[in-house]
Amino acid sequence: MRIEHLGIWTYNLEGLRNFYMHYFDASSSEIYYNHSREFRSYFLTFDGDCRIELMEMPNIPKSKNDPIKQHSGIIHFAIQVGSITRVKELTEELRKDSFKVISEPRITGDGYYESVILDPEGNRVEIVA
Repeated sequence: MRIEHLGIWTYNLEGLRNFYMHYFDASSSEIYYNHSREFRSYFLTFDGDCRIELMEMPNIPKSKNDPIKQHSGIIHFAIQVGSITRVKELTEELRKDSFKVISEPRITGDGYYESVILDPEGNRVEIVA
């Protein structure tokens, strides 16, 4: 078994799609639009098997979770960028572009080299070597 995709609700479908395409080299499907539900989505593909589905639909409530604090439920996902150097470079590029870095590049207790940033919707993204 494997995880096929993760779904993320957004109020800015095009903006979030562009974020992952620009910073993480994701490729995107064509937009899916269900007119009766006013539902729109894209599937983003990376180098691996797991995809992200970005979804937008009116009246989806905003999350009450504070993205800086830990909370129950899914708290982050990780994108592997291939090297320690790339983790450092991408973290600095995101910081320069005014994205929040909530954990600086470092070696974790379980041996990962990673940083953690917030995407435009406040989702935690681990950037790992």
